[in-house]
Amino acid sequence: MTRTIAVIGSGLIGRAWTVVFARAGCSVRLWDAVPEVRAGVMAQLAETCRISGDDPAALDHVTVCDTLEQALDGVEWVQENGPERLEVKRDLYARMDAIAAPGTILATSSSALVASSFSGDLAGRARILVAHPVNPPHVVPVVELCPSPDTDPDVMDRAEALMRDVAQVPVRMTREIDGFVLNRLQAVVLAEALSMIEEGIVTPQGLDDTICHGLGRRWTLMGPMATINLNAPGGVIDYLQRYGPTMARLADDAARGEAFTPEAAHIVAAAMPDPLQVPALSQQRDRRLAALSRHLTQDNQNTPTKDL
Repeated sequence: MTRTIAVIGSGLIGRAWTVVFARAGCSVRLWDAVPEVRAGVMAQLAETCRISGDDPAALDHVTVCDTLEQALDGVEWVQENGPERLEVKRDLYARMDAIAAPGTILATSSSALVASSFSGDLAGRARILVAHPVNPPHVVPVVELCPSPDTDPDVMDRAEALMRDVAQVPVRMTREIDGFVLNRLQAVVLAEALSMIEEGIVTPQGLDDTICHGLGRRWTLMGPMATINLNAPGGVIDYLQRYGPTMARLADDAARGEAFTPEAAHIVAAAMPDPLQVPALSQQRDRRLAALSRHLTQDNQNTPTKDL
């Protein structure tokens, strides 16, 4: 049976989600509140597929809807990608909760708002959660699934299963926390990076090289927990016994919110390409991420497994 999905909002993230669901064989209903955006979205989706190397034939599964009611009719999942403004979310979710069938799950791509901030007064709050992707989700597969205090565990089970079925990598959280997981980690790394750059300890290029060709090279294959497990002969307990005190000292000395200064921003900006090049560089990034994703998928498929 073909799954029917609604994607609400057709900006960069909405278009990427559309590709994710369409290439998995889902029937996708796409709606945006702006008629002019709806009129041009299929051409933009074709360009998204061209850049990432996805088969444009997948877009045959996409229907652009004229109304929110049409988009939500009979779908099992709604992926909402509207503005990151609380009053907009509250209005939109009130509308969707009134329109969608009781079994339809309502998920937001929000990276800044937890679900309880806009769903707490709704009758259907048990079916609402955050499904936060990494930009762009059609080439970076992780999705953080964050429940509100009211989200039904069965909804979380269904969300996790659906994300796996469409070849995403779900990270199931147990409760709400500001920034979810990825942005909290990113904030700490960025703070220390900006601090060292502003102090003149390292250049922006040197900092990026340290991540890209050092930590990032390992983290492409495994996360930091699996990494430290291999960095001492006795595994993670051995690692923390050997290096824990040093890491604790460095963590206590690391920069925090004070590192996000205009001065640091200007230093980094001066080392970056002209902002006019951002669209072309973003496309280059997406092509490289898509190629990396295909390589890693193929590598995983070719890795022999051992019967336990």
